[in-house]
This record gives sequence, structure tokens and C-alpha cells, in this order.
Amino acid sequence: MANTKNKLSASLEDYLEAIFNLASDSDIARSKDIAETLSVSKASVTGALRALKDKELVNYKPYGFVTLTKAGKTTAAKIVRKHNVLKSFLADILGIETRIAQQAACKAEHTLGPEVITKLLRFIDFVTKENRNGYNLTGKFKKFCEKK
Repeated sequence: MANTKNKLSASLEDYLEAIFNLASDSDIARSKDIAETLSVSKASVTGALRALKDKELVNYKPYGFVTLTKAGKTTAAKIVRKHNVLKSFLADILGIETRIAQQAACKAEHTLGPEVITKLLRFIDFVTKENRNGYNLTGKFKKFCEKK
């Protein structure tokens, strides 16, 4: 990743994730759609796109479509994966309502470091494997919570 050594702010991670999700079907995103997705002004989108372009994560020209560079796709995929792991853990393992899990994952993804995310991934893999082996850890945990 060429110019991405500088850590991305939580805000820029959100923009990159939004672009990745919006471009999933057509490989392009529009500033207007990014603004709507993130509930921000078009001016904020322009500033973020310039910063992401400087970091060589997006291809962007004013009034044009936005595309992710190869480095941008790689970085965005990692961000999306981290978000999905957190959401999955909160909703599927802990049984938190999906909407609340989504909101919590958005907040937590920026503060939990790679060590915590890696451990959560391993834990989810472990629970999934145990569930497939007939030992329903998730179900047992849900029953345990219902008793309290």
C-alpha cells in the first residue's frame, strides 16, 4: 500500500467502508450516495475523498465517480471484515438485537485494535467449529442468559 502508512482516522475508515459497500455491484460510488449513506454534507465527502486520494486509496475527480484503488480495496475489505466480525460476535454469539449490534460494531471497530479483533475472530471460529461438532456453545450461552 503505497501511501497508506499513516493510520486512517475513524472518519476516513467510515468513508472507505461506505465506498466499498456502495461500489460492491458496479465498482463505482457517487459522492451523493456516500453523503446519504454517512448522513454527512457533500462538502464533507469532498474533503474525505481528497484525503483518501492523497493516500492513494481512491481514484477521484470532482463531479466524477469514485473508485477504489487496489490498495483501497484491500484496506476497505479489512475494515468491512472487522465490522462484520464485531457485528457477528455481538448478534450471533451474544444474542444482541441486530440493529444494536450494528451500531455497537460501528463504534467498536475504530477503537479495538488488531489483537482484539484477531482474538474475536479466533473465538468465533472456535464457537462455530464446536457448534458443528455438536457442542452448541451459542445455544448454551443463550440459555444461560435467559436464566439471569
